[in-house]
Amino acid sequence: MKPIFLATLVYLGTACAYAAPALDALKAKLQKSLSPDMKIQSIAPTPISGLYEVNLGKAILYSDAQGAYLLIGKLVDAKTMENITDSRLTELNRVDFKRLPFANAVKVVKGNGSRQIAVFSDPNCKYCRELEHTLNKMGNVTIYTFLFPILKQDSVDKAKAIWCAPNRGAAWQAWMANHQAPNRGKHCNTDALEQNLALGRQLNVFSTPTTFFANGYRLTGALTPDQLERAFAAVHP
Repeated sequence: MKPIFLATLVYLGTACAYAAPALDALKAKLQKSLSPDMKIQSIAPTPISGLYEVNLGKAILYSDAQGAYLLIGKLVDAKTMENITDSRLTELNRVDFKRLPFANAVKVVKGNGSRQIAVFSDPNCKYCRELEHTLNKMGNVTIYTFLFPILKQDSVDKAKAIWCAPNRGAAWQAWMANHQAPNRGKHCNTDALEQNLALGRQLNVFSTPTTFFANGYRLTGALTPDQLERAFAAVHP
């Protein structure tokens, strides 16, 4: 069994011994201590008695049972050296890939398209451009690009122009590969872009590019071919 699932099972088994009202009370107390932008998404016991996981979406903190102290750092299994914090964060941020609103994405198919990914990408993100160059060299992949313009106003303008282009996939690739700006089509509804921004917030997407694979796991940044192939292998062993 993989370490990430072992860690999850330990958490679930430990959680059964604690009442939900106590966790709710701890969550409420801690939330008052944290800044408004640090929204607690969940509280859960850890394998260490009296230590609780505080899930902030993009990070995990730890607290005592009274909420008097916070611990910032990584929890590591001393026997296996597994990074439990990172494993838990990966599991907590896992998505149901099949339920993503693909109608709001720019779709590009390469080869037979058997391997699927969803990428949240900003038109002016240099790391997104690096990822696009890597993806262009890969075969048998379906890429759903959720335009996610968060860097500046020009990102919004470019995203709208790409979304309204007659061929969105071609327009996206031309811009990312050659900085060839698309001509915006007429009478185009761009509500999908606002919906993408809301979806990104819901899925704890804080940077671009963020890539989701068909098993629900994510990777961030300009992934290398080896990183992509390893991630695909986990989905299609």
